[in-house]
Amino acid sequence: MSEIPGVPEGVRPPPTDPMKGARGVFAATLILEAIVVLLALLVLPRFGSGSTGLGIGVIVGLAVAMILASGLQRRSWGLNAALVLQVLLVIAAFVFLPSLAIVALAFVIVWVILVWMRREVARRMAAGTLPSQQEG
Repeated sequence: MSEIPGVPEGVRPPPTDPMKGARGVFAATLILEAIVVLLALLVLPRFGSGSTGLGIGVIVGLAVAMILASGLQRRSWGLNAALVLQVLLVIAAFVFLPSLAIVALAFVIVWVILVWMRREVARRMAAGTLPSQQEG
């Protein structure tokens, strides 16, 4: 049986790596976030303060970076790249488009929950208490 990272010696590994599913959720969340940010740019001029071309360019650049980062989630540093993009989006939103800060903060909450869930699955996997690790 292939070794799954995070499962200590002597603990029955799950039949499939649950972190693959987590990476898929991270990638999907990045795509969803990029779409929401780009769509928000269409609505914000009507409800929020106007923005400069530089501000819109930075936000669009971050959205494109999120799309690219979604394909990098299989790398060991993929999650870190996604989290750095979250920080950059929050900073850019507060600096260039304060109205977009609400969307950025909502996704920060989503990412905090996702990272917590990933940590919890890793903890349970290491302890051998995942349902897939139990004897039939």
